[in-house]
Amino acid sequence: MLGHDEIPLPPTAVLAAALLQRLAPETATAVPQRRAGAALLAAGSGALLMGTLAAFRGEGTTVDPTAPQQSSTLVTAGANRFTRNPMYLGMAGLLAAHAAWRGSWQAWLPVAAFVATMDRFQIPREERALQERFGRSYTDYCSAVPRWLGPGKTKAAGHGAIPQPLSQAS
Repeated sequence: MLGHDEIPLPPTAVLAAALLQRLAPETATAVPQRRAGAALLAAGSGALLMGTLAAFRGEGTTVDPTAPQQSSTLVTAGANRFTRNPMYLGMAGLLAAHAAWRGSWQAWLPVAAFVATMDRFQIPREERALQERFGRSYTDYCSAVPRWLGPGKTKAAGHGAIPQPLSQAS
């Protein structure tokens, strides 16, 4: 039986949430403003997700959610200056856009379930691995940048990428 470490939880969770949203009723009347807002949210969320993936690949670090210990660089630039989890925020934004598009309160339940799953299961595992890998640099980054959104506790911790210390290179 596969454990959590072998299952790529974020893609599985976002796909499951999107499929559950399809089961939710869609309102019969499509309000153009709601649909336009949903489209804008989807575009922004997609750009956030894809831009962050590109930034991680540009830094040569892993985007594999099952292997956070393989991170070679702590990315702190771009969207990572404002949130420690821009990829998950982008996924949640795409789900929120789909819920808004469908127009029913039931379509919002999978959004909440996705965020709760990431926040309680996936992100803590990644944070432990990054703390072990980057030590004080990661602690400082966590102090400056919120897990999701909101004000940081101090000034932004750096504006780039922090490579893995040579003493920890494998």
